[in-house]
Amino acid sequence: MFSKLDLIVDRYEELGRKISDPEVIAQQDAWRKLMKEHSDLTPIVEKYGEYKAANKAIEDAKEMLAEKPDKDFEELLRMEIDEAKDKLPRIEEELKILLIPKDPNDEKSVIMEIRGGTGGEEAALFAGELFRMYSMYADRRGWKIEVMNSNPTDLGGYKEITFSVEGEGAYSRLKYESGVHRVQRVPETESSGRIQTSAATVAVLPEMEEVEVDINPNDLKIDVFRAGGPGGQCVNTTDSAVRITHLPTGLVVSCQDEKSQFKNKDKAMKVLRSRLYEMMESQRSAEISRERKSQVGSGDRSERIRTYNFPQGRVSDHRINLTLYKIEAIMNGDLDEIIDALNAYFQSEKLRGGMEE
Repeated sequence: MFSKLDLIVDRYEELGRKISDPEVIAQQDAWRKLMKEHSDLTPIVEKYGEYKAANKAIEDAKEMLAEKPDKDFEELLRMEIDEAKDKLPRIEEELKILLIPKDPNDEKSVIMEIRGGTGGEEAALFAGELFRMYSMYADRRGWKIEVMNSNPTDLGGYKEITFSVEGEGAYSRLKYESGVHRVQRVPETESSGRIQTSAATVAVLPEMEEVEVDINPNDLKIDVFRAGGPGGQCVNTTDSAVRITHLPTGLVVSCQDEKSQFKNKDKAMKVLRSRLYEMMESQRSAEISRERKSQVGSGDRSERIRTYNFPQGRVSDHRINLTLYKIEAIMNGDLDEIIDALNAYFQSEKLRGGMEE
């Protein structure tokens, strides 16, 4: 590990020289890439500096002890050694986590899909509440939400809704939200007061650029149709809605929220690229590890990941055995405590080699 860290420090110093070079600064694209690499290496170099400083403090204190100082100073030096030794294991662990290869998609914006599952209208209402929760979380982070396609119900829920979340690091924060979200509560439509269990499915896809996922135009079947609303209500009177079928895989994407056919097609292509990427990544992961012991953290949208129990005011994430009694705050977008705990858990899993990307 330490030979690797020394190489990182060398590279960091080299980058520092390059980004200060006027000739490099003049080439803005190249300079930005070097700045990004320099920025990514900064926390590793700083943490390694902290590690070396703790070791040096121990060596210096031992040298002074060898000179047989008076009793008070000796006691002070021994305390300094103990404090530095206590720090070292923590710093080593933090260095190991920093050296874990980053997910290349972490800085990307995302496309999210929420679908009402079992539970009929109640599931659709819950899907709408999840959309509101993520919208409020995005607002807290300064991210931008844009609805790409939706299928609303008469009572204000969604059979399905697809939306983009634009912002730096959106994927790194939201990627573990994929899966089945379950709700337990007494529905407003339930006259007997019985608690009902419903579910909605969330998928989180990194938004892909055209150069990252190559799609042959000959593989696409594109249909246009008139957009519709709840109960057959007509949203507009032109054939602006777009449905794209990717013939080799059978993937179908529809977008109808814009009045412009061109904008709907552009949004549908964004969703299609992200879904194709997800499909390719799933196949790659399956080839790497066909006999994975656990799907924990795989983002498999068929697994139940979280339960929102309204009568008890609790939210439980089943992957990390975390239960929080603050359901109202969470439904209002206060997700950082859950997301931080998930990120810490999966980082430690990667560190133990118990999971493959």
